[in-house]
Amino acid sequence: MAEKIVPINDLRSQALAVPGAPDAPSGLLLDALGRPLHDLRISVTDRCNFRCVYCMPKEVFDKDYAYLPHSALLSFEEIARVARLFVAHGVEKLRLTGGEPLLRKDLERLVAMLRAIPTPSGRPLDLTLTTNGSLLARKARALKDAGLDRVTVSLDALDDAMFRRMNDVDFSVADVLHGIDAAHDAGLGPIKINMVVKGGTNDGEILPMARHFKGSPYILRFIEYMDVGASNGWNMAEVIPSAEVVRRIAAELPLVPVDPNYSGETAARWRYLDGGGEIGVISSVTQAFCRDCTRLRLSTEGKLYTCLFATRGHDLRALLREGRSDPEIAGAIAQLWKVRADRYSELRTVDTSGLATGARKVEMSYIGG
Repeated sequence: MAEKIVPINDLRSQALAVPGAPDAPSGLLLDALGRPLHDLRISVTDRCNFRCVYCMPKEVFDKDYAYLPHSALLSFEEIARVARLFVAHGVEKLRLTGGEPLLRKDLERLVAMLRAIPTPSGRPLDLTLTTNGSLLARKARALKDAGLDRVTVSLDALDDAMFRRMNDVDFSVADVLHGIDAAHDAGLGPIKINMVVKGGTNDGEILPMARHFKGSPYILRFIEYMDVGASNGWNMAEVIPSAEVVRRIAAELPLVPVDPNYSGETAARWRYLDGGGEIGVISSVTQAFCRDCTRLRLSTEGKLYTCLFATRGHDLRALLREGRSDPEIAGAIAQLWKVRADRYSELRTVDTSGLATGARKVEMSYIGG
């Protein structure tokens, strides 16, 4: 049985320093390794209705698990205010995550608030959402009407028995597929479908997933099983390298590599030789892409994390609720990003316990993917 993890509200955090005379946002921030700030991932809830074995295993996230009280969560108004400041600093992409973000009541209201944020360039924000798809059929139209551009759906197996084993709440794969089609019909696209591949568990689903989505309007992506948090019992022996995923697919369905859409894209792209669409592979374990990472993460209770594998957050909510001005908060954000030097995946070894002085990493369910 997995050990009990530290409740998320007990994770170490550090106050954000407010510079005495902050400069106005310039539209471009570079961190200590020269990486620009381009993406903000916003977690809107720490709750999820699935108990996926690699993210929120049931033996840890049981009925006694202490989730955050509603008063601790950032309000939609607070999220929108912070997002405006990030956009002024050059962020062009906002992704809503969880937990399962569609569990947050009236989420379309937040989407509309974010859609209204002007950008320095005049180009519209890229506004996206990652979901397990369980509530997508009933929410897709409202999300599109509110201004959401597209969705990414997590789907770890096409076989129903395997999918139920992966989500561990007996949820049907047919209902997720229905949600994906509803999102497509609502105009939320291009839709990406993420499969986390765990060796010895669902790697037999690689080819069935590829066959099913080949020729569809959807982009299937395979993600290496990662050592996020402390609850998923990560073992390097269970990692199926992306190169092996590509080899298995290409042996039956020939593939050719495709150039990335933009610098810093996490997925390496491949297209089917016969024109049947494309797949992506995300190789965060075997081919680290830290040097191109442009992402900052905002937790549901207002902590900023400069890395998916962080052991400490930086308390932005305190600045919001103690009445700090926009320039002061923008200055604190800039100061945090400028000293950022995270590159966990480049330093990872088979034994990850010694990294980050052995402190517990933040859970994926708390900060999103």
